[in-house]
Amino acid sequence: MSEYLTKRKGFWHFARRVPKEFADFDRRVVVRQSTKIRCSEDRSGRRAAAVAEALNRDLEGYWLGLSRGPGEEVKERYEQSRRRARALGFEYIEADALAKRETAEILKRVEKLLEDGHADDPDARAALLGAVPKPAILVSDIFVEYERQVAAEMTDMSPNQRRRWANERKLAVKYLIKVIGDKPVNRITGEDALDFSDWWRDRVQHGTVSAKTANKGIGNLSRMLKVINRRHRLGLPDVFSGMRLDRVVNRSREPFDVNFIQNSLLEGGTLMGLNPEARRTVFLIAETGLRLSEAINLTRETIQLDCEVPHVQVRPDGRRMKTEQSRRDIPLVGVALEAMKLQPNGFPQYRDKNASLSAVLNKFLETRNLRTERKLTIYSLRHSFKDRLIAAEAPDSIIDELMGHKTYKPKYGRGATLDLKQKWLLKIALRAPATL
Repeated sequence: MSEYLTKRKGFWHFARRVPKEFADFDRRVVVRQSTKIRCSEDRSGRRAAAVAEALNRDLEGYWLGLSRGPGEEVKERYEQSRRRARALGFEYIEADALAKRETAEILKRVEKLLEDGHADDPDARAALLGAVPKPAILVSDIFVEYERQVAAEMTDMSPNQRRRWANERKLAVKYLIKVIGDKPVNRITGEDALDFSDWWRDRVQHGTVSAKTANKGIGNLSRMLKVINRRHRLGLPDVFSGMRLDRVVNRSREPFDVNFIQNSLLEGGTLMGLNPEARRTVFLIAETGLRLSEAINLTRETIQLDCEVPHVQVRPDGRRMKTEQSRRDIPLVGVALEAMKLQPNGFPQYRDKNASLSAVLNKFLETRNLRTERKLTIYSLRHSFKDRLIAAEAPDSIIDELMGHKTYKPKYGRGATLDLKQKWLLKIALRAPATL
């Protein structure tokens, strides 16, 4: 006879206590189900034992499925029960929580089942009596759940932006599993969060990563859990609050000297070792201060050459912009104007591939000993651009508009005209090399 058989009201019943290892996934203390076999017709319980064994196999499979994460089928069953309860005029409350409510509330639910003829409807019973437990969410499910919840907010990202956004967050989850293992998110403790923070701290101390990278990893994980916690109504404490590393100094990238740009980068055919598109992005950035991602995503429509003031228009165009202030128009002068005459359609080879182009350019600077002793990068040209505007005594408002900086100041009027911006850019224009 099966160890899970018991007699109840003349019938054999299957009854098994939920094991501790599955208690976080299935909140029922004891699972009971009738075999529908009368004790009088199966006195030895042999037939009932066979049914009980089958029920037990199904139950263990159900528990195993829950422990591996909330599969779509399990989650859909839970959501169906919630929707059915609302359709019947009740809030869905899981069985263990419902048992703690007043008897009158439980009786209302039972009466609803009897009055409307739902007593024999297993789905209605499950909905009103809370028989379907909320599926557990594992650490390994964090990114998938988070991505599902914020999908509507990601529609303005380009494919490359979306890929990088996803990879950063997947990596944060991977590292958390490495530190604390894969477990339900409602079992992540303050000690787990502290262990994760200490793991990052050790990597920073050993020089493996920067403190900025560590805080970004901790922050990404914290934000994902907050969204999941809120959307799934889990009521979890914010265990990652205060776990970022202290005393992190964000060092600004140093700029190239203007003479170095003119004499070492532009003159003498120094950049001729680069392919034309890569080379001309350097000329463009040096003269406009564009971010690399902004430069390579220019198109025929946003490159305006046949007008009184040739300029480029920085627009979303299928990707997310860093700030609203990034949307701006920048006149083309000097080496940038000459380069864009040769690239009227933009840089199709590198469109939406700023990471790839950045690697190409920085490797070129490294192999040609052009990064100087300060290990400058291609992004340092943007900082040089700002320094050159400051040296020319350009107003802060002009500098902010050209850089696309977020100023936190109220905006009045339409801002500087193209003519005015061109006036200041001409003051700092670089000489175009003989070969572009």
